Amino acid sequence: MTKLYGLVLAGGKSSRMKTDKAALNYHGVTQLKHTHDLLCKFCSSVFVSVREEQQNEKAYQNLALIFDTEPFFNIGPLGGILSAMHKYPHVSWLVLACDLPFVTKEAISYLMTHRDLTKIATAYISAHDRLPEPLCAIYEKEGQEILLRFLKKNIHCPRKILSQSNAHLLELQNQAALDNINDPQEYDQAKKKICNHKAKIS
Repeated sequence: MTKLYGLVLAGGKSSRMKTDKAALNYHGVTQLKHTHDLLCKFCSSVFVSVREEQQNEKAYQNLALIFDTEPFFNIGPLGGILSAMHKYPHVSWLVLACDLPFVTKEAISYLMTHRDLTKIATAYISAHDRLPEPLCAIYEKEGQEILLRFLKKNIHCPRKILSQSNAHLLELQNQAALDNINDPQEYDQAKKKICNHKAKIS
């Protein structure tokens, strides 16, 4: 089986949150560290996709970073995924965005167990709109050519790409697992929800 590397997507500008979402704390550590450590349970190596100007920020110190490279600048998450594939073309990638605080190791394990090596990717279906969830997914190395083909058509949206290609799509076991957090109000609500959940199981 192809070697699997992990990729934390942390290169967004967090404009609505007004602070770096990777540096937020939901679980007692930064969300970046939490996501990184989660991927380390499943992957032989884990990298963080960032913009080059982020590399000197404290949250990213001592982590293996991958910067967006030409021609993958300014195209959002697809740029991070393709830059990682370009740097390490002989591996597949378990990709996870850093703004998904409700993702658990069980959700990742289910994704791994149901991985389809014959497809471009294995991903979940959104509980909200029934479209693919491209930022918690396994991208097979053979899919790089397909992603580049979409890029040449000026299609940069990973969700649209997975919708229009042969992705293997799974039903979410936990409907809230892939809810993302984008602004301070959502952050406060998410922290309370996680705190209440921990109190119930302790």
